[in-house]
Amino acid sequence: MSFDGMWMRPGDDPREAIPPGRGEKAVLAEYLDRYRMTFELKCEGLTAAQLATRSVTPSTMSLLGLIRHLARVEHSWTRRVFEGQPELPRLYRTEDDPDLDFNQAIAADEVVAEAWATWRGEVAHARAVYAGLDLDALIRVDGQEVEARDIVVHLVEEYARHVGHADLLREALDGRTGQ
Repeated sequence: MSFDGMWMRPGDDPREAIPPGRGEKAVLAEYLDRYRMTFELKCEGLTAAQLATRSVTPSTMSLLGLIRHLARVEHSWTRRVFEGQPELPRLYRTEDDPDLDFNQAIAADEVVAEAWATWRGEVAHARAVYAGLDLDALIRVDGQEVEARDIVVHLVEEYARHVGHADLLREALDGRTGQ
């Protein structure tokens, strides 16, 4: 299955169906959706055991941990910050275990299914909130006011970083690399 180092055949890439954005808000949404889709593609077709495989000792990073972590990221920035609900409990995090997203990413089909359902639900919710978001809006984060656009750019950065991690994790599992 070689396509000159590409992940899939040209023309089969679902990211090509994302229409090009026009204007700042649309471009940011496009970048975020491309990274979300790329992340999902990097995890496609793997077993629970493969998804839960950790990178290198002592790291707890795994693709399954990243799914859970990115669900937590979407939840926290959208619900707790954009929607102003800081009292909501954090996903996959407790005071006793702030890295619950990775530490409890175990090789069980039900854990994988729950992680994907949570991530997809949080992404859908984030998209709906983003549709009505004013990028110029000032939002209080850690005692400082920041523009909503800064948070959206942070989300793009977060996904970019973790898609890079996912690329390396996937290559280590089955040698698959590419776009």
